[in-house]
Amino acid sequence: MFKRLKKPSGKSLGLILFIGFILGIIFWGGFNTAMEMTNTEKFCISCHEMRDNVYEEYVGTIHYSNRTGVRATCPDCHVPKEWIHKIVRKVKASNELYHKVLGSIDTEEKFEAKRLQLAQSVWKTMKETDSRECRNCHNFESMDYTKQGQRAIKPHQRGLDGGKTCIDCHKGIAHKLPHGLKTQVAQ
Repeated sequence: MFKRLKKPSGKSLGLILFIGFILGIIFWGGFNTAMEMTNTEKFCISCHEMRDNVYEEYVGTIHYSNRTGVRATCPDCHVPKEWIHKIVRKVKASNELYHKVLGSIDTEEKFEAKRLQLAQSVWKTMKETDSRECRNCHNFESMDYTKQGQRAIKPHQRGLDGGKTCIDCHKGIAHKLPHGLKTQVAQ
């Protein structure tokens, strides 16, 4: 038996490669399906911590309902589109599952107590990625400043010229700002 394993025949080697290929496709298909299932708003609000807190805030914003009918869902803002960045985000999200099990934010009081810390973590990531997820829909180069309100034109132009990113000014655009936030932010 060991002799056969040391020198497999061409047929058995081909069969092993074929089975490995098929199993690889099945694994990849299952992995990708699971990945996409966790990239839906329905999945995001399936836990009451998100549904009862930040989702309720989001429903009242322009990202949920607006004149054009374009809606940004939870994963549009919180999960990168590019595969490598998406995998990194999903690995980091395993920490969120750990805290779900611990019950770290399972009441409104606990959530509010951690809101500033949670927001700062998201803002830090957005700053580090140059607001990558915002830029999936919003792009400085595509902005028509003549169609913006007077309050927006100059800040957007200064932001573009000054190397700013969306989150530098637009904290609290989809969720209410945490108590204790010391910086002045535009909405």
